[in-house]
Amino acid sequence: MDVTIEPVRYEEKPVLRRMLQLYLYDFSEFEQLELNEHGEFDYRYLDHYWAPDERESRHAFFIRVDAKLAGFALVRVVNGVNVFAEFFVMRAFRGAGVGAAAARAVFTRLPGSWLVHQMPANLPAQAFWRRVVSELTRGNYREEVNESGVTQRFTLE
Repeated sequence: MDVTIEPVRYEEKPVLRRMLQLYLYDFSEFEQLELNEHGEFDYRYLDHYWAPDERESRHAFFIRVDAKLAGFALVRVVNGVNVFAEFFVMRAFRGAGVGAAAARAVFTRLPGSWLVHQMPANLPAQAFWRRVVSELTRGNYREEVNESGVTQRFTLE
């Protein structure tokens, strides 16, 4: 199984937008999200991934397995810190190491300081990120747990 990431080109934005609907549907299990009048979930930051901003930059990646679309990763860079904004692996590819391989590929592509946050109710994400970050950093990370969720902070060269 060949897991790769590739930058999402502007002309592929409609594909990412449709995949965001799957992600937000899954995410609605952990946070109450409402459909708009068109029967879709709103994601107000999508255009920001192709709009220059002096305060931050953003990176959008498709995750592929054997060249087939399998998910996406959205990363913000704020004050020099990489932040996973969204990370999604389609259900058919979960549990096979695709998420971990894709996360490692993103971390390799964007070395430096990282922050990964999970919501309090999203226990599967907490378990996933604790495992991936611990393996990748060999346990050299800080974790904060509070009412807003769980956050791992670390640096990768």
